[in-house]
Amino acid sequence: MSLPVPNVQELARTGNRPDQQIPDRYVRLEACTDEVISGHDINAAIPVIDLAKLLDLQSSQEECAKLGSACLHWGFFQLTNHGVPDDVISDVRRDLIEFFRLPLEAKEAYAKPPDKHEGYGQHFVVSEKQKLDWGDLLHLQLRPTESRDLSFWPAHPPSFSNSVERYSLETAKVTRCLLEFLAMDMGVDPESLLEIFRGQPQTMRVSYYPPCRQADKVLGLSPHCDAAGLTLLLQVNEVQGLQIRKDGKWLAVDALDGALVVNIGDMLEILSNGRYRSIEHRAVVHPEKERISAAVFHQVCRKATVGPLPDLVMKDGGRPVYKSMACEDFMKRFFSAKLDGRANVEGLRI
Repeated sequence: MSLPVPNVQELARTGNRPDQQIPDRYVRLEACTDEVISGHDINAAIPVIDLAKLLDLQSSQEECAKLGSACLHWGFFQLTNHGVPDDVISDVRRDLIEFFRLPLEAKEAYAKPPDKHEGYGQHFVVSEKQKLDWGDLLHLQLRPTESRDLSFWPAHPPSFSNSVERYSLETAKVTRCLLEFLAMDMGVDPESLLEIFRGQPQTMRVSYYPPCRQADKVLGLSPHCDAAGLTLLLQVNEVQGLQIRKDGKWLAVDALDGALVVNIGDMLEILSNGRYRSIEHRAVVHPEKERISAAVFHQVCRKATVGPLPDLVMKDGGRPVYKSMACEDFMKRFFSAKLDGRANVEGLRI
C-alpha cells in the first residue's frame, strides 16, 4: 500500500522558476550536507567485469575471481560486453523516453492503484509526513510472462511492448549467466542456485527525474537497498545521477558507455549468508536536464524461501547469519515500508 502523491514531472513543469520555493515535503537537508566523492580517478575504482572474458575459457577463472571480489567488497560493478544487442537497447531507450513525453492524462491511464505494485506513480509512501522523492516511476512485471498485467503496459508508443519484451529476454539471459558464475565463486552447485531463481521472476522500474533548479535540496530516489537478487541498471539518457555509499561516503557512479550497472540485492546477500553485500544507493537530480533510468530486478521464484544457502551455512560452521522467509512474505515486507537504507536486510539478521 502506497499513498498517492503529486506528479513530480508536472510539478517541475509548472513550478520550476528560480524564484519559486520547492514544496517542503521534497526538501532534503542531507542532499546538500552529505559528502559526495566524484572524479574519473575515483570512478575507475568501481569494478568493471567483462562478460566476454567470463565466457572465455582462457580468462574465465581470473574474471570470475574479479566478479566475486566486486560482489564482496563493492556490491556493485559495471558489466561490459554483456551481449545485449545495440538495437535492443536503443529501441527500449527510445520508447521509454517517448512514454514520459506523453501528456500527463495519457500516462495516468496506467496509474498504479494503491494496493498494487505495478503501474505509473510512486511507491514506498507510507505516511502523510514523510519526505518525498523528486521523481515518478513506471513499474512493470516482466517475467514470468503469465504474471504480466498488460493493462499497465503503455499502448503508446505502439512499439513499447515489443521493445520491453526483447530487452526483458536479453537481460534474463545475462542474469542467468551471472548467477552461474556467482555460484562458482561461492562454491555451490550452479543448478541449485538457478533453481531458486527458476522462471527468473523479473520486474522493471523506470525512474523519471525531472530537472530541479534547486537540485542540491532534493533527492530523486531515497537511499535504499534493492530487495532483488540482482539488479541490472540501464542509463536511458546520458544524464548521470546514481550514487552508492562506500566507506560511509557517497560515491558518484559514471556509467560507462554501453555498460550495464549491476548490483547485489538483499535476496542475494541473504542467500550468500553475508558473503556478498547489498549496497545502499540513491539517485540525485540535475538542475537543468531530465534523467531517466531503467532498473530490471531479478528475484527468486515466488514459492522459494529467501534464506542462507544450506551449503554456505555448513561452510560457516552451521551458523546462518540471516532469518529465512517465504519469498512472498519477504516482498510484502519490503513494499510495506518506506525506503530506508539497509533497514530491510539488517532487520533479518540473526
